[in-house]
Amino acid sequence: MNNNNYIVIMAGGVGSRFWPMSTEAKPKQFLDVLGIGKSLLQQTVARFKSIAPANNILIVTSANYKQLVTEQCPELLESNILLEPCMRNTAPCIAYAAYKIKGVNPNANIVVAPSDHLITNEAEFVRIIENGLKFTANNDTLLTLGIQPHRPETGYGYIQADLINNGKLTINNKKEAVQIGSEGESCETMQNMAPNFPPSGGSEGGICKVASFKEKPNLETAKTYLSEGNYFWNSGIFLWSLKSILSAFENDLPEVATLFAKGESVYNTNKEQAFIDEMFPTCMNISIDYGIMEKADNIYVQPADFGWSDLGTWGSLWEKRERNQQGNTVVGEKVHVFESSNCIVNMPKDKKVVIQGLQDFIVVEDNDVLLICKKEEEQRIKEFRATVLED
Repeated sequence: MNNNNYIVIMAGGVGSRFWPMSTEAKPKQFLDVLGIGKSLLQQTVARFKSIAPANNILIVTSANYKQLVTEQCPELLESNILLEPCMRNTAPCIAYAAYKIKGVNPNANIVVAPSDHLITNEAEFVRIIENGLKFTANNDTLLTLGIQPHRPETGYGYIQADLINNGKLTINNKKEAVQIGSEGESCETMQNMAPNFPPSGGSEGGICKVASFKEKPNLETAKTYLSEGNYFWNSGIFLWSLKSILSAFENDLPEVATLFAKGESVYNTNKEQAFIDEMFPTCMNISIDYGIMEKADNIYVQPADFGWSDLGTWGSLWEKRERNQQGNTVVGEKVHVFESSNCIVNMPKDKKVVIQGLQDFIVVEDNDVLLICKKEEEQRIKEFRATVLED
């Protein structure tokens, strides 16, 4: 294990698409949504323990969630729980962590990851991360993980790999074929010519330059991305050296860099929180994608396939949970389902429930709210939540 490896876990979101189970008081990352006895945050921390020492794992979260983090992750240093006084998106959160790490280890090599994603092949995940860290340690690059798509997904942003500058794309896991298209036709394996890496990059894991980032597409565009083979789901997982990310902030978000640089004398002291409480609300609200990743010219992507899901919706949870012969996934000891298929049902332990005649529905009760919603309309859950909160 390399002591220069650091992990920054972003855990400040409110998980509104997972309502009513996820609430502002206890968002999705602090919940055991898979029913395995660990929250998504706890799973994320455990996943990184073989990559970086526990003392090198930082969690950036809302000040409101300090107690939840300390209760769920007692093995982490309290000083490594970074508390935001307000939400300012991912760029300020990452800048805060980077400048804090700078005061401890200027040679740090950093992974930034969300707290609430699902990884089913953890051994492959670790291999990909370790490969990426070797790359970023030796190159002035900002690396993002691109997930090999298996279907024309309209709920994710996409990363386009630059085939013009990199030759044919080399898929990192060297699978013999990739299934594409709605009919499942196969495409040839793209593994003959390695991308044109930076000098010390070699042919590491199919890493290649990014041509562009794409917003969530419609279905036809998603099918095109899938068939072309050089588009990947944007995982929101980043790797870079401390020097590279600080340089990127200075070049592309100088206002953010200047704000956080003012605190260099107080980071890792008892004056840190007071500085953050005063300064953080004055920082611009901007994502790392818009602020840096779409501007910088040293952005690379590492293709990956390790059973990833952002678990962003009830529908994505339905896809990952075990289902019965009718395609239903049911949580609740006293739930009875008749003539229904492809539903996700999540009920309190002792709640007696009878469901009949539903196809492709979400049925969830939690926090004194019952939600019954078509899966195809689940993007409206934020809207439903806002309406209920107004009552």
